[in-house]
Amino acid sequence: MTSAEEVHKVYSRKAADYDRARSKSLFERAWLERFCACLPDGGGVLDVGCGAGEPIARHLIEQGYAVTGADFAGPLVDMAAARFPSAEWVCADMRRLDLGREFDGLIAWHSFFHLTPDEQRQTLPVLADHVAPGGVLMMTVGPEAGETVGHVAGNAVYHASLSEEDYTRLLDEAGMDVAAFVRNDEACGGATILMAKKRAPGAAAA
Repeated sequence: MTSAEEVHKVYSRKAADYDRARSKSLFERAWLERFCACLPDGGGVLDVGCGAGEPIARHLIEQGYAVTGADFAGPLVDMAAARFPSAEWVCADMRRLDLGREFDGLIAWHSFFHLTPDEQRQTLPVLADHVAPGGVLMMTVGPEAGETVGHVAGNAVYHASLSEEDYTRLLDEAGMDVAAFVRNDEACGGATILMAKKRAPGAAAA
């Protein structure tokens, strides 16, 4: 069984426990405000690894953005859809995401890092393809290249990261420029945050 399948089993089986344990205090607010500052009013946002929709998707919906949430754990998608029926919710694996359209912003908060390094290299261009020119991508990654184990509802789950240099190269190849890479932000629960912006067609790298 691959790490992604193991993570899928945990999130699907422990959906309610995960949702209860997930902080709703929105300590991520400062980064979300930075993300939203890059978006047009009412713009479209894709939340990859949306979970049950709180607190990230809720905040974006309350700010007036057209949110589409995608997660591979069906029980979490069902919870999000029940809470926020005006938004669009899709049960999908980010490794094979193909929604056929672009978004002004894409956020992958505490989700992308469940992929193996090879899966991340394959999936980052897939996510970039869903970002419109001039749009922004924001995700949490690790502070350096490596693999580790985290926990969800008392269950071990796989985590991995590439190096900042690898992310920068892959995003450049996908037509995106890194705008921020902040390691272990204590004001954001110790998360490492990566932001990138999509270049206009034909534009040179920043």
